[in-house]
Amino acid sequence: MNSHHAPQPRRLFLGQFAGGFAGLALAAMLHRDGWSREAATPSDGRPHFAPRAKQVIWLFMNGGMSHVESFDPKPTLTRYGGKTIAETPFADAQDPKKLAIERLVVPDGNGNQRNTLYPLQVGFGKHGESGIEISDWFPATARNVDRLAIVRSMWTTDSNHGAQTQFHSGRHQNDGDFPNLGAWVHYGLGSLNDNLPQYVSIGNREYWNRKDGHYLGPAHDAVPLRIDPSNPLDFSQPERPISAGARTTSIDLLRRLHERRRAESPDDTALSARIASYELAFRMQRSVPEAVDFSQETAATQALYGLDKPHCREFGMQMLAARRLVERGVRFVQVQHGAGGAGSWDAHGGLKANHERNALAVDQPVGALLEDLERRGLLEETLVVFASEFGRTPGSQGSDGRDHHIFGFSVWLAGGGIRGGIVHGATDEIGFHAVEHRHYVTDIHATILHQLGLDSRSLEIPGRKRLEIDHGQVIHEILEQA
Repeated sequence: MNSHHAPQPRRLFLGQFAGGFAGLALAAMLHRDGWSREAATPSDGRPHFAPRAKQVIWLFMNGGMSHVESFDPKPTLTRYGGKTIAETPFADAQDPKKLAIERLVVPDGNGNQRNTLYPLQVGFGKHGESGIEISDWFPATARNVDRLAIVRSMWTTDSNHGAQTQFHSGRHQNDGDFPNLGAWVHYGLGSLNDNLPQYVSIGNREYWNRKDGHYLGPAHDAVPLRIDPSNPLDFSQPERPISAGARTTSIDLLRRLHERRRAESPDDTALSARIASYELAFRMQRSVPEAVDFSQETAATQALYGLDKPHCREFGMQMLAARRLVERGVRFVQVQHGAGGAGSWDAHGGLKANHERNALAVDQPVGALLEDLERRGLLEETLVVFASEFGRTPGSQGSDGRDHHIFGFSVWLAGGGIRGGIVHGATDEIGFHAVEHRHYVTDIHATILHQLGLDSRSLEIPGRKRLEIDHGQVIHEILEQA
């Protein structure tokens, strides 16, 4: 027998096979089946009412994308570029139809005055039957505008990049550790495919944003996934080479040992849980690499996502993987773009070059994702969200940048029972304040949960009473009529 097929001591095999990956993906399955002991009692895995969507693809642009140069055009900025807010004719506290200057001459999200208006750095055009204006930096997204519901009236409170945590969880970073949206979805709903993790995270994550379940327990953390079929998951392969046949033999042996032990100790649920975890790990070792293997995709599909273009290949692979994962039953796919430091969209200077580069990387893959989901009949049941932690100031920072802006910014949603080709909410004439149908970030959470058939109040954990703002309000105006 070859040395790498030599039998391992049972205790060593169990310890190696149950580590790492088992502690995430497998713990979630065991929690759902009632075997693991977590802080939270598991939900029954059923929606609270009839859902319109089954899955979510959550696209997050780290650093703070400029709303006024993407999905909320403000030509006034160009018209009065270089002037202070006080010098513009629309700032008049005495005229209720104009902007009250005392509401505008306030510190930005970082506590700095950014009152000299900075012109738009890109053009806008009307697109689709809806005629919605989209930035010229996003032509592929614009091509799909009739599938989008753009919410232009978001606001948040964290003025620095802890707002990434706030957008995901609804809570300020200093409030403590609270589950994020993906964890709540994972907690509330059952599996669509027991061979795959149900909550996956693709792309780098900042150190403050690497936990998801918090008081729900680590079973509800996302499973980090690399788009590499040879090694998509940490700890998903044995520590030393072992053939598929040998692994199958080991699993079969463990099953027989388990059956013998169960007959001797029928109340030993911990052992039952452990054996179930090994079996699930074995299934995932096969199914996860297959899910990110693009050799099965046609050349046309790969080109659609931009895999043949260096500037968008990486994000294109992530978008194609997201489609393949929801196609195979993964419930929540979170994709982080530009994480690292504050985030690649953080354009305090050189905004034009920064946003051109980032938009070029994400636009074609995002457009491809929407079109591919649609043609495969998946968009109707898959809710796609495109978000960033905040927007950027109407006023300039330095000579050619914009600062963080928490008072008004944009998010869009598509699929999963969302009305397409609409704009909801508005900011004022220069994009400073959300003034119409204002929405805190948890309103997005509430809307997603609603489309999945979940009521966050019914998911509350005894002893963990949440604030009303944590639950948010469903944005009914952007939903298709049942």
